[in-house]
Amino acid sequence: QVQLVESGGGLVQAGGSLRLSCAASGLPFSTYAMGWFRQAPGKEREFVSTISTSAGTTYYQDSVKGRFTISRDNAKNTVYLQMDSLKPEDTAVYYCVAGATATSMRRAQIQYWGQGTQVTVSS
Repeated sequence: QVQLVESGGGLVQAGGSLRLSCAASGLPFSTYAMGWFRQAPGKEREFVSTISTSAGTTYYQDSVKGRFTISRDNAKNTVYLQMDSLKPEDTAVYYCVAGATATSMRRAQIQYWGQGTQVTVSS
């Protein structure tokens, strides 16, 4: 079956960095757009970033533009989210997602979800 396994979350001080990884299995990785969503306590799950199959197209939520970078390695079936200049408001559970296109995934049209990894940013 399809598995998306996130890693790299943790506790970091404001201004710090983390790199999330998501290892995918059970699906033809290079044919799926990938991305990240997050859910903060008491809030709805929200789009963070998506990347197309060839990595030629990327999208970011406005609040993370210039601070987060999404990338993928199709040879390793892995997608990454480099998060720099972290802020307390970035605290959330981060979910790896897979879907048809980077564009449709921005509208939460998601086919597969990971279990999530906690990111906590202290002030």
